[in-house]
Amino acid sequence: MGPADSGHHLAQLNVARAKAPIDSPLLSEFVAALEPVNALADASPGFAWRLQTEEGDATSIRAFDDDLVIVNMSVWESVEALWSFVYAGDHLAVMRRRREWFERIERHLVLWWVPSGHRPSVEQAIDRLELLRRDGPSRQAFTFKRRFPAPGEATQMTA
Repeated sequence: MGPADSGHHLAQLNVARAKAPIDSPLLSEFVAALEPVNALADASPGFAWRLQTEEGDATSIRAFDDDLVIVNMSVWESVEALWSFVYAGDHLAVMRRRREWFERIERHLVLWWVPSGHRPSVEQAIDRLELLRRDGPSRQAFTFKRRFPAPGEATQMTA
C-alpha cells in the first residue's frame, strides 16, 4: 500500500524571509515567477491543494509578526510527488536562485501526513514547524532527509 492509497496525503509548509519587501525591485523576478510556478504545481502529478488568496498565491498571508516572512503551504498525494515537483523542471530553476531573494533559515520546511481531503490551517502548519524545530524529525513533523511513512505504513523512509 502506498501513501496515495493509504487515506493520507502529505502536507508541507515552507517558510522564507525575504531580503526586501515583496514589492521591491530585488524580488521582482521572484514575483514574476510565482504565477508560472504555481500553475506548474497545480498541474503536477500528485498535487492536491495549495494555500492561496484571491491573488492566486500566499505572499500576502502574514503567519508571523515579521512582514518579510512569507509562507508556502500545499498538500500532495505522496512524498515522491512533492519531491518531483520541487526538484524538477521550472521550479528547480527558481529554487536555485532563492539565496538572491531570501535569507537562510534553519528548519524552514516541514512535512506531515494529513487525512486525504484535509486542508491544514496556517496555524496547524506553524505548530508542526515548531514541533520539528523543538524535537527534530518525527512521525508528526519531518523533512525530506528524514521521512516517515503515512499512518498505517510500517517502515521509516529515508532519502
